[in-house]
Order: sequence, then structure tokens, then C-alpha cells
Amino acid sequence: MIKLGYDQIIEKITEKSDLEEVEIEQKISTKLKQLSGLISKEGAAHIVANQLGIKLVEQVSGKLQIKNIVTGMRDVETAAKVLRVFPLREFEVNGRSGKVANLVIADETGSTRLVLWGDHAEKVNNIKQGSIVKIMGSYVKENNNQKELHLGNKGSIAINPKGISIKGVKQTSNRKKINELKENMNNVELLATIVQIFEPRYYETCPECNRKVQLNEGTFSCNTHGTVNPKLGYVINAFLDDGTDNIRAVFFRNQARDLLGADEELMLKFKDNPEEFEDAKMEILGNIVKINGRIAKNQMFDRLEIISRHIDPNPDPKEELKKLDQEKESKESNKTQDKNIKKESNPDSSDPKQEDSE
Repeated sequence: MIKLGYDQIIEKITEKSDLEEVEIEQKISTKLKQLSGLISKEGAAHIVANQLGIKLVEQVSGKLQIKNIVTGMRDVETAAKVLRVFPLREFEVNGRSGKVANLVIADETGSTRLVLWGDHAEKVNNIKQGSIVKIMGSYVKENNNQKELHLGNKGSIAINPKGISIKGVKQTSNRKKINELKENMNNVELLATIVQIFEPRYYETCPECNRKVQLNEGTFSCNTHGTVNPKLGYVINAFLDDGTDNIRAVFFRNQARDLLGADEELMLKFKDNPEEFEDAKMEILGNIVKINGRIAKNQMFDRLEIISRHIDPNPDPKEELKKLDQEKESKESNKTQDKNIKKESNPDSSDPKQEDSE
């Protein structure tokens, strides 16, 4: 089933109507009140779009820009520039072995994660940051509320194909300070220090959709796929501090491995040998990391948390200094612009010394 996130629905309604985002939010809030308890926020947004005569999904397959890629699509074709390359991993689940590799790709409209399976995963050794990739026959899944492109045996990937160029890229992330964070912010990027980290917690998940499963009368059941033979999932929690405040960060499965620099075998080993986790923990405490994710509110503890989507355990110092300089220049430029606007909005004001001379 094709699934649009709430932010995507708002963006599409804004693009295809004369309404401002605030007006759209008001219509959705009204609809939620009318159908209190009977519909989700996304469902209310779908109804508003239908009432406005707006078709949210124009195309379900074929060549697409990243911003138009939606969870549930199949046979998707796109071209993008590689922003990050993660190492090839080998795994074994329920007696099956396989290979997987992850990339972060972007075009002029946004960025996303590309997951390569099987023989495609081995091609990651020929892909570098800055390479152009053309993907055909991919499908789109949701992972931690974020869309991902997956490329299996039925798809294909071309590296630096002739005739394709990406003029510029748009990374769908916004650098923030921790004290600037608010609930429901998405694609937030933080640069912070790990000040505390907790042991992994393990749980059973569906092998098809990776969601938690329930144990009922000795069998595990997934809401979507019924009775399943579960695989083991895990999550790591840590506290990050950037000098303005601190926040709990949540790292599920792939993100936990990237945080620790561990493979699947080692992560599962920690379950029965927690003392070995202490060594891995001490190696990363005090490290500066760059994390991209969404901000959620933990209702039980009434606090904000960041759910990791991408984690860079070793950010490039030169690149980060460059970003800081750009942020400083941007702030100074905004201050100058504000002063000019104030002057232009007060044309009758003049220099007192000038008046005295006249």
C-alpha cells in the first residue's frame, strides 16, 4: 500500500492549492475534531486533500525525483548523487546468509537511504561519495517512519552512467541546536557529544516488516503478516550534549550498529555477554557524532527524544568547521539585512547631526 507521511501530504496540498500551510493545518484540525477518535492525523489530511480535489499520488512507478517517492511504491526508477557510503555487511538469519549495504543518495529535491541487497551490495566497493547512480526496479519501504529505497534481485543499478548528471543536491536535513528542538520536527541534524550510553535492549520483530511482534499462546504474531518466526531486533539509547542542552537519542538496529561500528554477530553477542558491551561503550563515550532524525515526545517521561535515521560516528572536522563558518556568515548577513529593512521602513528618520547642520 502506498503511504504518504503527514509532512508529505501537507507539502503536496500546499503545492497544488492556493492555501498557506497554516490554513491547511486548521482544516485538518477541524476535521480531527469532527471525527474525534475515529481517524489519524494523516487520515484527516487525506480527507482535506480529497475535499480540495487534490490527487496526492500522481505516479506509482517509473522515473521519479526523490521528493515524489512514496512508501509502498514498486518498480521505481531514479537517479541521484551519493552522499555517504556505508560498509558492506554480511548477515545470517534463520539459517539464511546474505549481504547488505547502505548508501545515502540525493538529487535536487531531497535525500534518502538506498539499501542494496545480495549481489548489488557487493557493488558498494565500486561506489564512492560523489558518484552518480541510476536505480531501476527498486521498491520503497518504511523504516522508523522514514522512506527507504530497496534494491533486490529484480532491480538494477548503474554507476556513473553516461548522459546523467545531478546539478545540485538537496539534503533533507536541518542543522539545529538541542535547545531549538520541538516535537514533530523531522530531518533534524545534530552535532553533539555522547555523554552517556545504555546497554542494548532486545525484542522480537517480524522478519518481513521489522515491526515488533506479540507473543500469544506460544506463537509470535505480526499485525500485518500473521504468525511469524521472529528475528531479534535491538535498540540502544544514549544521551547527547551540544553545549546548549542534552537529549536522549534512540538508535534502532542499523543505527545501533553504525553507532558502535559493530556487525550483526557482535550486536547479538552483547545480549549474552554484556561485559563485552562495556568495552565498546567506553570506546565511544565522549565522541562527537552527527545524527539525523526526527524529534518525538516520550509521553511516559514527558521529554523530547531524537529517533536516529542516519548516524555519522566520525564527522569530518574540516566539513563541520566549514558549516560553522557558513552559519556565522548567514547570521551576520541576516543581521545586516534586518538593519537595512528597518532603515527602509523608517524613511523619515535621519541623522541628528545632519539636521543640526542644515
